[in-house]
Amino acid sequence: MPPLSPMSRRSFLQGMALAAGMSAMTYRPLRAAALPATAGGTPQVPLFPTAPLMQQPFALLPAGSIKAGGWLRRQLAIQAAGLGGHLDEFWPIVGPDSGWLGGSGESWEDGPYFLDGLVPLAWQLDSPQLKAKAMRFIDWTLDHPWDNGMFGPRSNDDWWPRMVMLKVLTQYHELTGDARVMPLMTRYFHYQLQALPTRPLRDWARMRWQDELMSVLWLYQRTQDPKLLELAHLLRQQGYDWQGMFAHFPFTQKTDADALRKQAGGSDAFMQDLGLQVHGVNNAQALKASPVWSTVSGTAVDCNAIQHQLQMLDTYHGLPNGMFSADEHLAGRSPSQGTELCTVVETMFSLEVALAITGDAALGDRLERIAFNALPAALTDDMWAHQYNQQPNQVECSLHRQPWTTDGPESNLFGLEPNFRCCTANFHQGWPKFANSLWMATADQGLAAMSYAPCTVTTVVRDVPVTVEQVSDYPFRQSVSIMLKPQRALRFPLRLRMPAWSQNTRMAVNGKPVAAVAGFTTIERTWAPGDIVEVHFDAEVKTERGYNGALSFSRGALVYALPIKENWLIWRKRGPTNDWQVYPGSRWNLGIDPAASVAVSEHPIGDKPFAGATPAVQLTLQGRYVPAWKAEEGSADPVPAKAEPATDEAAQSVTLVPYAGAKLRITAFPSLG
Repeated sequence: MPPLSPMSRRSFLQGMALAAGMSAMTYRPLRAAALPATAGGTPQVPLFPTAPLMQQPFALLPAGSIKAGGWLRRQLAIQAAGLGGHLDEFWPIVGPDSGWLGGSGESWEDGPYFLDGLVPLAWQLDSPQLKAKAMRFIDWTLDHPWDNGMFGPRSNDDWWPRMVMLKVLTQYHELTGDARVMPLMTRYFHYQLQALPTRPLRDWARMRWQDELMSVLWLYQRTQDPKLLELAHLLRQQGYDWQGMFAHFPFTQKTDADALRKQAGGSDAFMQDLGLQVHGVNNAQALKASPVWSTVSGTAVDCNAIQHQLQMLDTYHGLPNGMFSADEHLAGRSPSQGTELCTVVETMFSLEVALAITGDAALGDRLERIAFNALPAALTDDMWAHQYNQQPNQVECSLHRQPWTTDGPESNLFGLEPNFRCCTANFHQGWPKFANSLWMATADQGLAAMSYAPCTVTTVVRDVPVTVEQVSDYPFRQSVSIMLKPQRALRFPLRLRMPAWSQNTRMAVNGKPVAAVAGFTTIERTWAPGDIVEVHFDAEVKTERGYNGALSFSRGALVYALPIKENWLIWRKRGPTNDWQVYPGSRWNLGIDPAASVAVSEHPIGDKPFAGATPAVQLTLQGRYVPAWKAEEGSADPVPAKAEPATDEAAQSVTLVPYAGAKLRITAFPSLG
């Protein structure tokens, strides 16, 4: 393997010699007791880890168990009508020449990234067109394994892109029950178990070993193959020790790439070690490393390590939208720093996985904050263009090299593939996987609402088919109605996550009040078809302090921002879409008195739920201009710790809208007084 060139964000390695052939492999089919119900027919039974794996409080329902409704389904439909559903028609990276279709084109991570969102999107919408697009890649992958057990394009044998494709195959099997999937995965894992001692994990695969561990454990739950546990231990042994890094977290400042390159001994060494440790997407994926490993180790220390990881990221790199800065590398707490869109969707997926394993309700709060703010903010309302980096304080989207740690001048443009192409292929896993994680099974054979959005759940509880219909305009409104429809009257626990921001939640079952408790409220009773649970969250406006004492405003799961008038200019045409620069058309340098009163007004939710032109909620308060706070190189200066308002201008009425609706915005304001 040649060394990676300096700062080659996604350069993959070609021309590597094939590993030696593997010895005879065995495939043990599912035991009858472990068989889920037929995919596409009756609901599948959720599977929990069994000994020697550690029990966990929740388990994700099999893919296909949850169908989005209401505004969330509209959001998925917008994605399908935009880049997510049409990318392969005009973007050569995932076009007919893709290596994942047997062609000579791109053969590394982009094809698997594309499928990791396309597969759950296609089945969420039950779209024959999108399913057909996905099946071209999946059929080729399943029907063209290597003789030695490898699979995928033969132009490289890098472990990393196959980790992504394994995640695709596990989802696809849960959706279809395709009998080709588990034999291919078994042969590959047996091959890898023999190959890793002489060809160990390196670079991206070494940092992202936990993503493969999930697929290994998924297969183990279904086959009980002891070789898979051997592979799990080997992946952990060769993978990067994220828990150890965060235990003594060294990256407490904005990344100085030049200093780290010097410390590492050169650019190549930097990109193979230190550069990967401070890499935003690596850190996002690493959030699930310790929880997933805890199912093997069985220790509470591993299970709970994610809390410390998040604390370190918040303390030194936290932003008001629920994310941490990473543009490309960890970038400090200034809200003028950016976060890569891949980092957003990978953080969401890590939180969805960790929430099931740890049962920590606070992870659900963070997941919603990211899903309802950071995710839609990085996309145009029609999802035909996206940003590589978004900034909470984003006053211009133009060609500048500042203030990024290592990214290029296109980083915050909206377009097809600004700065680098990875997010183009990877962004669309965000919404479909969020929809698939709204509800989970509980270890005591019940159901749990983990996040709130309109949906229908079809599953099996204690051997009885159950349908749950959740109707809500949450997060734009604070009421949730849940109707349970078991096939027959059935006793089981229902758990509802109580957001920490709701201090006076009101609940009722069939009109009779139920007391809400912090974390998860459990209602155990005999449920009859048509029983209704109503929940009313208490969403007060909260003022939050951040970098240099800056003020940010939230209400419930939504963060609010000052919208700046946007002037959109086409920079270049990109097939059916464009690359855009966006320039400000209004003043933005406002400070806020922390004692200012805030008024809330609610408005109709538009066809495009997060569109800035039709904000579903607005906050109104008073602010004053701060003349000394300016922009440089197209980015707002860091929020001043001491803000002096203009003495010759009166206070201004300030209207804030949901964060995602303002593509130019101020989210963190200087504190006056």
